[in-house]
Order: sequence, then C-alpha cells, then structure tokens
Amino acid sequence: MKSDRTSRARGCLLGLAVGDALGGPTEGKSPEEIAHRWGRVTDFLSPDQTGSDDTEYALFNARLLLRHGAALTAERIAEAWKKDIISTANSYKGAGFSEMLAIRNLRSGLMPPHSGQHLHSWSDGLAMRVAPFGIVASGHPNRAAELASTDGSVTHAGEGIYSGRAVAAALACACSTESLIDVMEAARTAIPEDSWTRRAIDRGVEIGQSHKDVWSALGPLYTGLAKKAYYWPDMGSEAVGLAFGIVAAARGDFRDTVLGAVNVGRDTDTIAAVAGAIIGALKGVEVIPNEWRERVGIASGTCLRVVRGMSIEQTADALASAAKDWT
Repeated sequence: MKSDRTSRARGCLLGLAVGDALGGPTEGKSPEEIAHRWGRVTDFLSPDQTGSDDTEYALFNARLLLRHGAALTAERIAEAWKKDIISTANSYKGAGFSEMLAIRNLRSGLMPPHSGQHLHSWSDGLAMRVAPFGIVASGHPNRAAELASTDGSVTHAGEGIYSGRAVAAALACACSTESLIDVMEAARTAIPEDSWTRRAIDRGVEIGQSHKDVWSALGPLYTGLAKKAYYWPDMGSEAVGLAFGIVAAARGDFRDTVLGAVNVGRDTDTIAAVAGAIIGALKGVEVIPNEWRERVGIASGTCLRVVRGMSIEQTADALASAAKDWT
C-alpha cells in the first residue's frame, strides 16, 4: 500500500493537473457564458483536454527542487528560466502575462527581485505552480511559504507573491493534517492581514461556509469576489479567494471541488488547479477518479518542452521522498 505521505503527494499534484485540464475550456468565461454553452460542466468536454501551463510550471519547479534540494535559490531559479524556459523550443502556449513580462525582464539582464517587478506582478502565475513546495515542506507551512516567496521573486511581487504563499502554506498543511480548518488557517497566517489576498480568502471562505453546497455558492462567490470590470481574469487574489471559497463550500468532496471551480468562471483552470491540489493533498490520491488520473498522468510539454513526458505520480513520489530533507 502507498504510504499516507505518498498518497497525499500524488493527490496534490494530480489534483492540480486534473483541475487544470478540466478548467481549460471554461477559462476566461463568466458563469452565464459557461451555462449557456454547456449547461453544467461535469466531466471532460473533449478527448484532447490535458494539463497546461499550471501543471507544467509546477513540474518545472519540481525538477528544480529535486535537483538542488535545500540549496535552491532565486538566482538558481532565474538561471533555470533563462536556460530552459526562454527558448525557441517553447511555444509559451497558455503562459500568462506575468511569465511573459518576467521573461522580458530576464532577457534584459534583470535578476530577482527586479525581474518580478512589472505591471502584471499580481497575477496567479505563482499560485498555480507552488504545489511542489507544499509537498516537500509537508507539515511546515511557513517553510513552504518561504519557498514560494523565493520562486515568486523571479516573476512576481506584492499580491502575486502573497497568493502563492497562501497556497503553498495551505498545501504544506493539507499534506499533513485531516483538518480543513487548519488548512484555511495556514493560508491566512502566511500572508499579511491587511492584504487583498487575505481579505479575498476570508470572504471566499465566509461565502462558501454559509451555503449548503458548492453549487448554491457559485453565484455568490462570483458576485462577491470576481473583479468583472477588469478584462483579464488571472488576478492572483481573485483566483485564490475563489478557490478557497469553493473548497469551503464543497466540504472535502474532490469531485464537487474541481467541478465547482470549473463552473465558477474567471480563471477556471487555475482556480480548479489550486482547489484540486488542496483537496487532493488533504484526502489523498484515492479520492480522484481513476479515469481522471489516467487522463493527465503524463505531461505533454505543450507549454514547456523541458517537462514533456514527466510522470506526475513518479514526480510526486520523488517529492514525498525528498520531504524529509527539507523538514
């Protein structure tokens, strides 16, 4: 039998990949647009849906953790970006503004934290890729949050880093507890009280807990948290607030969690990736349907060629094994 640590690590990475893949078609749409086109999305919509940039950037971080261990620094991450991401071999398909602007800065010679200081530094591009930090820092949310800050300084600043810290801390807690309340608290305490991300998480959890199920909570979550006046949907605080609200409303059910995130609107692939990673880590890989796990098990390398062919389960196992060296 798989150890509890291994099961949670697999649940974390596969939960992320499943949410990422399921949320792809609905990304950037409002709940009304989703309902008009598909009704309620309850499964994959096409045979070619698979993980995208959320999954692949997380796997890229996993490679760095497994290569450098505790010697991982922002400078080493930046050098890896310059070597393996800034390449004509990559299509950047699905990559967000935060990644593209950080690439521009790195190309111009800037290094972290200056490479992460740009007009889109508050995006959810960090929050989507911090799952490996939660796995290796299992049981140590503050350590996971610091790893997120180190990575985030390459591409993000301010609220973009706060949203990544919150998710990383939540995942480190989820990998070692059975209490969803503890997971929420780990996220809250990893970031400043007077921050947009903290307020969004608190508001999301409040809305989620006040509704009987995830489906009745989706409308109020969207109304209460989505910044509809801003065209682009990849704001870190918004996405993380919605993800935590859905986790609260779904009350630990993996299928309801990821499907609620897919149907809530805005940056649905990242919202579902974050929410799926949290419940996958909290409950273990066994709660993820086998057919979904098989669908996303091997990275396609659509965005980052360097991760093409990586097995998500094998990567999760390696991270779980390495966790003892980090804590």
